[in-house]
Amino acid sequence: MIELIEAEIRKSIDIKHQILNNKEMLAQLESLVKGCLKSLNSGGKVIFCGNGGSFADSQHLAAEFVSRLRFDRAPLASIALGTNSSNMSAIANDYGYDQVFTREIIALAGQKDIFIPISTSGNSPNVLDAIVAAKDKGINTVAFTGGTGGKIKDLCEAIVVPSVGTEKIQEVHIMLGHILCYIIEDKMFNK
Repeated sequence: MIELIEAEIRKSIDIKHQILNNKEMLAQLESLVKGCLKSLNSGGKVIFCGNGGSFADSQHLAAEFVSRLRFDRAPLASIALGTNSSNMSAIANDYGYDQVFTREIIALAGQKDIFIPISTSGNSPNVLDAIVAAKDKGINTVAFTGGTGGKIKDLCEAIVVPSVGTEKIQEVHIMLGHILCYIIEDKMFNK
């Protein structure tokens, strides 16, 4: 059993080494940090969405902005779409599950915001529809995805984790999200 544990840890480390050596991907993350800083400094918010584990990651990262990551500081504006269960159930019932994030983007998002949809496959219909709605509103959109990038990479800029394993992609998404939160917190409050 120890061998299986070691193998899983090595797989995770290998993916992270690939990212560490991928200057284009690092530049994408740097650009996303700058986009979030611009949004927050202009009165906008950071908006996340995703399904399943990516839904949990969306809530987790939004909480890091609103609460704190490394030190006490003022809250930063961030939301995870779909967390209002009355909205989600009403929208899913009245318009279909593919619209649960789209309706909230239309209602809650503005041009000063930045949208970070998360999908391990890059093919989640409700995430894709939300991206289209965000783009129609002129909202800067950068996705976290994995594998080949799926359909997301054709709709917006996408940071694509070099793995096809859902759990490995999610491990990296939360790492990238924590880096994003850390740098933004540092730049905004440790001037």
